[in-house]
Amino acid sequence: MTGTPRDGEPTPEVDLGAGAVDASTEDADVRRDAAADADDDALADAGLPAEGEAPTPAAGPKKASLAHRLYNGEAGLDVVGRSRFWYKVTAVVVLVCIASMVFRGFNFGIDFEGGNSFRVPATSAELTQVREAAEEAGAQVSTAQIVGGNTVLLRTGALDNAGEATVAAAVADAAGIQPSEVTVESVSADWGSDITDQALIALVVFLVAVVLFLAVRFQPKMAVGAIAALVHDIVLTAGVYSLVGFEVTPSTVIGFLTILGFSLYDTVVVFDKVDENVKDLEKGARMTWGEAANLAVNQTLMRSINTSVIALLPVLGLLVVGVGLLGVGTLQDLALVLTVGLAAGTYSSIFLATPILADLKAREPGVQALRKRVLARRAADARSAGAVAAGPVASARRARPARAAVAVADREELPERPEAVEQVESPASVTRTVAAPRPGARPRRPGGGKRR
Repeated sequence: MTGTPRDGEPTPEVDLGAGAVDASTEDADVRRDAAADADDDALADAGLPAEGEAPTPAAGPKKASLAHRLYNGEAGLDVVGRSRFWYKVTAVVVLVCIASMVFRGFNFGIDFEGGNSFRVPATSAELTQVREAAEEAGAQVSTAQIVGGNTVLLRTGALDNAGEATVAAAVADAAGIQPSEVTVESVSADWGSDITDQALIALVVFLVAVVLFLAVRFQPKMAVGAIAALVHDIVLTAGVYSLVGFEVTPSTVIGFLTILGFSLYDTVVVFDKVDENVKDLEKGARMTWGEAANLAVNQTLMRSINTSVIALLPVLGLLVVGVGLLGVGTLQDLALVLTVGLAAGTYSSIFLATPILADLKAREPGVQALRKRVLARRAADARSAGAVAAGPVASARRARPARAAVAVADREELPERPEAVEQVESPASVTRTVAAPRPGARPRRPGGGKRR
């Protein structure tokens, strides 16, 4: 009868036989052949080190991108905190632009000042000859340029009928063509004045609509910051036109209105993030209003830069292709105003509009009270952190364990557990109930002991 051996009896040895030995030998041969077949390429494909090489250490956590760190507040610019610096930079640039507009003035085109234009079929080699011929005929040439690759465009001051005929004959002789092939156009100064008046009306209506929208959608102080940014963009773009001496044409007016729309769009994006960050800010009291606004600027910083770069690419293409290859002067005016305006709009929406808004909000009593609460809370946290650092026993008793399982070596390094401390309540919190003595019995002492 077979069964489990009793206690004290030796366990019988089982003879596995020759089959088990052969199986183990075959397994060893298979492992040896597999190891021999595993060359360096196979090990590399499997992610294993080659023979004689140390294993590659595991890569650490991937570093977050700049946009991610900006959005989380881990990195960024202190735009609101250094608002005075940005105000000074802006003031210097604006003053230079205003001085240029006052003392240097603008180079108004024929559409604003009135005059004549002559289109002469000629090449770029004949440009100088055609211009000199027009000036010798008594015309005041303001601009002379190649348009369309095979046409010279001359813009002169106002001429009468006889003067037009004389200049047309002179430029035709210089280009070697008939006077009838020269296209002559006359523009009155009244037409340019009408364009200026309509542009000013459109600008005023646009600014009023912007103020109403921002005041209703967000708050009136955001409208003040947006208008300040728009005025900065207008002055800066106009100042650059005055400095470089480019001709002001109707295309320039169109470009002005375009950059105002872009600047407003970028400012509204930043203000929308500011409005999102400051919601329920007083409940948590973890950051001031200015810090929340600065966080919004950094969260939208990469978006603003990417949007501006994408918008500038077609403008630069317009500037290079339209002016460099096609020789269209009108595109040159439009491309310049768009380039300067887009760059100015990006700067003002980041470094001007939000700091102005934060400075205006800092004067409100509620925002000032929030700032005091935040500073008081941070001071209290700093004091509590210092107290916890001074008492390791209290810190060990109050702090939660960082992990559930602690290594044995770490446990040995921990200080000994302090003795149990008896909790003592304050006299005011202790309510002692004493039973009334029985009739004829002596009152007992509070401790329950007998009187000696």
